[in-house]
Amino acid sequence: MSDLLKKIDARTKLAGTNKLEILLFTLGLDQRSNRRENFGINVFKVREVMRTPEITQAPEMPPAVEGMVSLRGNLIPVIDLARYVGVKTESKPDIMIVSEYNGHTQGFLVEAVDTILRLDWTQMRVPPEMLNNNMRGLVTAVTELDSGKLVMMLDVEKVLAETNQIDDAHEFRAIQPQSDVVGRTVFYADDSAIARKQIQRTLEALQLNYVETINGKKAWEELQRIAAQAEQTGRPVKDYVQMILTDVEMPEMDGYMLTKSVKSDPRFAGIPVLMHSSLSGMSNQKLGQSVGVDAYVAKFEPHKLTEAVVSMLRGQQK
Repeated sequence: MSDLLKKIDARTKLAGTNKLEILLFTLGLDQRSNRRENFGINVFKVREVMRTPEITQAPEMPPAVEGMVSLRGNLIPVIDLARYVGVKTESKPDIMIVSEYNGHTQGFLVEAVDTILRLDWTQMRVPPEMLNNNMRGLVTAVTELDSGKLVMMLDVEKVLAETNQIDDAHEFRAIQPQSDVVGRTVFYADDSAIARKQIQRTLEALQLNYVETINGKKAWEELQRIAAQAEQTGRPVKDYVQMILTDVEMPEMDGYMLTKSVKSDPRFAGIPVLMHSSLSGMSNQKLGQSVGVDAYVAKFEPHKLTEAVVSMLRGQQK
């Protein structure tokens, strides 16, 4: 298993190519459907894959959290993904995917890992409403491989938010509107409902206007519509939108490709792009910079998002 991931740190730079690489895994044979579903996780979020070490039970853990394991001197939570997703299996998973994103490290228990696939984000589709309902909103994208195998991308940000059970209401109450930027408009794109809700709460606390889209493709289509409207009125686009906030991982068009499209179109001159992602490693920040991102902020930190948005809007006014 270590051989499978030994080159993750040296992945080919995919920024601006609208491509991603995913690690495929299964959770076990579901006794209710008698099927094995196939899932994927971005390799940038995977630190390693290993046999599950001894798990220490801990009191008052969320239902899907199996316990804690010691990994190189650090205690990390272990989440039984089958139990979390609602897959009922006879056997206990004994493989652990160690995932690191948004500054958090956790273990995901799975039945087996398969391979790493390179795909184009255009192959990743927004999940049908029926699938979304059956999976309780846990799938952000779905694709069918040449073999006919259906692969679902889990909303790992939702998993993190729900299993950590963090009450962040106080963070939003602490956000105060800044008079010099109140009423400005932020355009944002994110495929995670959890992340979109956090962005919305932050912007509303700052008394900012916003336009919301669920992936890069829809964002680019809407931005082009806004640009066409601006041209008709003889005004610059920045009169309508003062900054763009984008996630990285999104079906159909990722944040790198969206940024590259914005930065190569002179109609959007003077509109800064803030990348907002759970892929918080320096390598990912450098990938963002390579396509013209103006700044980078990690997800699930409302105060840092507030600081970045306010700073960027103030800079845009100069």
